[in-house]
Amino acid sequence: MLVAAAVCPCPPLLVPEVAAGAAPELDAARSACLDALGVLAASRPDLLVVIGPAGEEGRGRHLEGAVGSFGGFGVDLDVRLGAAPVTGPVGESSPDVASRPLPFSLAVGAWLLDRARWAGAPVEGLGVAETLSGERCAAAGRELAAAAGRVALLVMGDGSACRTLKAPGYLDERAAEFDARAGAALGAADLAALRALDEPLAYELKAAGRAPWQVLAGAAEGTGLGGRLLYEDAPYGVGYTVAAWS
Repeated sequence: MLVAAAVCPCPPLLVPEVAAGAAPELDAARSACLDALGVLAASRPDLLVVIGPAGEEGRGRHLEGAVGSFGGFGVDLDVRLGAAPVTGPVGESSPDVASRPLPFSLAVGAWLLDRARWAGAPVEGLGVAETLSGERCAAAGRELAAAAGRVALLVMGDGSACRTLKAPGYLDERAAEFDARAGAALGAADLAALRALDEPLAYELKAAGRAPWQVLAGAAEGTGLGGRLLYEDAPYGVGYTVAAWS
């Protein structure tokens, strides 16, 4: 059963070594993420699952101890998911699943866990396709919630990438309203509003968090969890939201 969730953005720029001179610009977001992770720790879960958008190679399960790298951004920095090396799964798996590198969203999540000095429950990762239908997202969430007696989720995902002329997706006048609706839903733990997010529009706005957020909505069905919005802004023209559910 889901007992807590933290929602965080997943840009590699959240890692100071990647952001370099621009690192202070996201200090408030980093601080909010650590506050949200504190809610996860306080829930004392039996299992923590980090969810984030992923390309084809990064989709599916990633086991505790899986490694991600920020070398593609010119930074000699590797991160490990959780504390355990890859010696065996949390549940059943195969060696090739255990050895796959983490997609960037889960690597950022692993970095946050390391920064928060996570020493609680075992950790797994789940990479989801940005195009995964809402129905399949909900089903995946229900499956995650049933994976242990007390499950917590760290949900990584960005809002639209079209908030300004210099944004990665250029300016789209629909982006601000989309982000406002998503942020309000995440802050209020409004499952119906999350399920109602427009899938084609999210894809057009490059809102990679839509699918992970809808996985969260599926996992939270019947739990009665409440939400708190800890941060909402659009630096670099991308919508970033931090929320905590408990």
